[in-house]
Amino acid sequence: MITILKSLWKDEDGASAVEYGLIAGLIAVAIVTAATLVGTNLNGLLGRISTALAGA
Repeated sequence: MITILKSLWKDEDGASAVEYGLIAGLIAVAIVTAATLVGTNLNGLLGRISTALAGA
């Protein structure tokens, strides 16, 4: 019984999976943040172009 508990304690496969999950989550947050910023800037640019074209 003790040898089983020791082997489970030393098993790091689950820890690796959790670490990969955290990394994937952080990458997803970075992608969403970047896409939001690009979308906001692009929306402003297109708005300025539309205003300039309407005034021409």
